[in-house]
Amino acid sequence: MKKEDLLNGDFLKQFKDSKEFGSFLEELYTRGVEKMLEGELDAHLGYEKHQENATDNARNGFGKKTIKTKYGKTQIQVPRDRNASFEPVIVPKRSHLSEGIENLIVSLYAKGMSNSDIEEQLVEIYDFRVSSSVISTITDKITDDIIAWQNRPLESVYLIVWMDGIKFKVRENSRVVNKTIYIAVGLRTDGKKDVLGLWLGKNESASFWMSVLTDLKARGVQDMLITATDNLNGFTDTIRNVFPKSKTQICVVHQIRNACRYVVWKDKKEFTKDMKNIYNAPTKQAAEAALEDFATKWESKYSYAIKSWRNNWEELTVFFEFPLEIRKIIYTTNLIENLNGKIRKYTKNKLSFPTDQAVMKSVYLAVRETTKKWNMPVRNWGGNFKSIFNYI
Repeated sequence: MKKEDLLNGDFLKQFKDSKEFGSFLEELYTRGVEKMLEGELDAHLGYEKHQENATDNARNGFGKKTIKTKYGKTQIQVPRDRNASFEPVIVPKRSHLSEGIENLIVSLYAKGMSNSDIEEQLVEIYDFRVSSSVISTITDKITDDIIAWQNRPLESVYLIVWMDGIKFKVRENSRVVNKTIYIAVGLRTDGKKDVLGLWLGKNESASFWMSVLTDLKARGVQDMLITATDNLNGFTDTIRNVFPKSKTQICVVHQIRNACRYVVWKDKKEFTKDMKNIYNAPTKQAAEAALEDFATKWESKYSYAIKSWRNNWEELTVFFEFPLEIRKIIYTTNLIENLNGKIRKYTKNKLSFPTDQAVMKSVYLAVRETTKKWNMPVRNWGGNFKSIFNYI
């Protein structure tokens, strides 16, 4: 029935009173929710009702559920499947309809949609109208989750901890400034990855990382066997002050980028190929010989690049102490940069954030969305990765 038909006077005359009309609206609302649930089951099973299918799962009647709506309590029919694997989103099991709507709103916000986009999406797909201010109130509830997550106890030992920063534009005192979300990702002793925390500060600095590391220690971390970082000035000393036994590996990929910064275009391909002989060497001694060969060829033209390798040599070559199969995951920060890429993907529609709380909320939800798939150990964990204990 069209909206304009509901407002038509002739249509309203068929109801004896406002109570009867209210009952009609409640029935209309109930049918709408039930249709949405049937659509969810279609998506879960992979085929629509009465269609042929090759799966072993199928529709299995209905169950009854009482939900609270703006019209009061009403009973709806919830479709079931034979395998009992169907978990409705719009009306979750053992939850009210409002909780399902809230979970849906948070999920859409986590995927980078703005409040106004979410409002339009709910109207278009579900014919539910929720104002932008209500959506903001719902997503603000995440703040309590962030506080609990950020203060949760951590494990005593992590095999590797990757640390990096990602910049965002945030409004502060009527102007937009750059701020950094500091991120730490740990590899646990069971081979699984875990985001240890998010911290918001000004431009990335070793002094702020000191507060991050101190926070991690206060939450139960006693040792980080290896830390993988970019070549931030003073970062290595900062780590050693808090975790003196940790071996600090400067990211070789960052080193390559820095070394190539001023290399002219016609030299770049050959320059990077020669540099590869350093970090792909079988031993540290072979790497030193490769560096000397590299210097002989390029030092007269790009002396600063050779100097940067020599100045950071001990921190750049920590990975040579470990088995060949696990070196790459140690000497690069690819893992955390991939995470940063996902965060960028989910936040790209927001050119700037109105408050510190807004940027923390968006990044936290993006991390939560991304790490849902982090349920398996890292590649090669069952073999050489476990032997990391024998090398430290």
